This record gives sequence, structure tokens and C-alpha cells, in this order.
Amino acid sequence: MTVNDERANAVENAAQPEASDEHLQKIWDRVVGRRAFLRQAGLASAVAVPASAIVASGAGAKVLGRARDQPTKGDFAILRFLCAAEIIESDLWEQYAGFGGQASAGRPNDGQNGFYVSALENLDSDMPQYISDNTDDEESHQAFINGYLMSKGQRPVSLEPFRTLSPSQATGGGTKKRLTNLTGLNVDTSWYLRYRAVTNPDFGATFGQAVTIKNQPVIPVSDAETPPGDTESAPPIPADPVQQRMQAIANSAGFHFAMIEQGGSSLYTTMSLKATSLEVLRIVVAIGGVETNHFSLWHDKAGNAVADPLAGVTDPKTGTTFPNLNTGSEATQTNLILPEPCEFIPGLPDCSVVRPTIDALAGAQAAVAALTADGLFNGQSDDFFRFIKRLARDADAAKREIG
Repeated sequence: MTVNDERANAVENAAQPEASDEHLQKIWDRVVGRRAFLRQAGLASAVAVPASAIVASGAGAKVLGRARDQPTKGDFAILRFLCAAEIIESDLWEQYAGFGGQASAGRPNDGQNGFYVSALENLDSDMPQYISDNTDDEESHQAFINGYLMSKGQRPVSLEPFRTLSPSQATGGGTKKRLTNLTGLNVDTSWYLRYRAVTNPDFGATFGQAVTIKNQPVIPVSDAETPPGDTESAPPIPADPVQQRMQAIANSAGFHFAMIEQGGSSLYTTMSLKATSLEVLRIVVAIGGVETNHFSLWHDKAGNAVADPLAGVTDPKTGTTFPNLNTGSEATQTNLILPEPCEFIPGLPDCSVVRPTIDALAGAQAAVAALTADGLFNGQSDDFFRFIKRLARDADAAKREIG
């Protein structure tokens, strides 16, 4: 059972393994192939899931089996898609971290582009640390979900065959091929208005763009634009085109951070409604809560790009402009970052909730469509789209099998 089997063929449920420690250890040795397999499959971070944890999980599975709480085919389809989404998130966050994160013993190659780092720090001085921490979280999510799938005798998910995109040539881009393209995005900023509204997209409400960000890089694209050793000036940013462009790139990244994480918040909420196994439900809800936590953080930082003293920055190449959104209206006030109560259950009072949470707007296929429209997959192959769309269809088709 190879990783390429998962890409090429429709997934079939594997037989449930026996719960004995010896049998589970043999499965782990055979399927995972220890560290060498993980490195080859692009799951190196999954070595953090030791064999003892898999054995323990298997022992727990025996107890759950007695309670008739074994994961269903639909549960595994949900987890496969969420794992693929986390691998994609890990790939984009690793790029952000390489350029603008915080170097540490655990992440020695983060934060290599000083110009980008200083531009991010104009949004918040802790931005590099937050970026590296967010990256750690996404890597742990994909490693855990794949570890869980393997503990249940299921194939792990790998997107390594699709790692074909060239990295940015700017300092910090590295040499590793990428799954995602961050050099020309169409960032959807409607979430900014949605979470300040008393209406809910689940009931048909629509929202415009708080800031128009089209074909905009969100990372440095070359050292010609980000000379090594240069740093961004503190706000207000001077009219110098090089300084303006780098700050616009960082501001765009700030809005993209929030766009990605609010999408994850809705996706995990929607998928949780389909889970049958309580253990799978626990996984989806627990990870989804962290996605929501990420969104709240980045929502706050994005607001700093459209408030004094940064407001007014314009990218001289793309024309992307960050106006001052503190115009006296609560619809755009930058320090109102907590979700406003909105319509939720017909006939009941408004409630502060994650939104949207229906399949058409927040399901797996909707997530793929949103990331594609974002430009995140520009340059990807037809095989990639066929693979990720199949995983999305399978996840959306899952149904809660209770009663």
C-alpha cells in the first residue's frame, strides 16, 4: 500500500487491524517504514507520533469498538480531505515562515528576509513569532491526522507528487519545490465585512471586498526588490517605491493570513456536522478550534494595515491600496475583531457564531474553489486538481450515521 496508490486510485476502506500491541506494531513497521518512509512521503514531522502512541491509539480503538464507535467510511473521507488541506496550509505557512518567521532552535531557517520581517513588524512586532507558531500548528495537524489514519489501517495522504512549483528566488525562498504559489494572489477580503455584520451568508447574505487585492504577491519575489540587508522603515511609510511595495506585500499577507484561517474555521465546523465516530468528532472539533484561534489573531493584525499610521500604503506595481477603514462605521472599524451576533437559527435571537457553516459555502468543495480563486494553485497540474477535488467530493458526501 503506497502513497501513490492514494493519488491514483479511489480510496477503499482497509480492514480494521487487530488491537493487540504486537499486531499494531507490525502494521506500523510495515506501512510507515519508520523515518525513511516518512521523509520520502513528505511526512517527516509525523515522526513526532511514536509507535507507542499508535499502540495506545489501537488499544483505545478496541474500547471504542465495544462502544460501536468505530470510524465510518465517511469519517475517513473527512479526515483525508482535512489532512490534504493541512498539508496545503503547511506548505504556504512554511513559505511565510522562511521569509518572515522567527528563527529558533526548532526552526533555524525561519525569518531569512530582513526587509520582509521589518515590514511585517510594522503590523505588529510579534508577527514573526506568530507566523512560526502558526506554521508549527499546521504541521502538527497534518502529521497527527495522517498518524491517526495509519493507526486505523488507512492509507496516509500525500501531495508529494504535486510538489512541482518553483519557490520564490528572493532570500528566504529556499530551494524546495512547492505546492502553492504566493506570488500573485486574489485575496478575498469579504470576511472582514462578514464578521462585523448581523446577517449570515448561510441565509443568503453577501459581502463586498473590504480591500481590493488582485494579482498581488504576498511574499518577496526577488532580491532585486528586497535587497539582502535592507529593512523597512517604521510607519508612516515614505513615498519611496521600494518601501511602499514591500509594505504593500506585507499588508496583503496580513489579510491573506486571516482569509486562510477563517476558511479553516468554517471548514472544520462544517465537517464536524458529518462525523459519526465520537473520536473523529473530537479530532475535528479540537483542531477546528485552533483554526478559529488563528483567525482571531490574524483578524486583529490585518486591521493594522488599514489604520493609521500604515493606512494609505500603495503598491506601485499592482496598484493595491490600503485605505483607512476607520471611517466612523462599525462595519469597518479596525479594532472590532470579535464576531458580531448574527442570525443563526430561524426564530431565535442572533448569536455570535462561525459563518458560513453550510456545505455550499463552507464544505470541502467550496474550500477548494475558494483556494483556487485565490490563485494559490496557479501552475498546478490537472492531476492535482483531479486528486484534490475527488477528496473534496468524498468528504462532502459523508453523512452522520447515527440512529
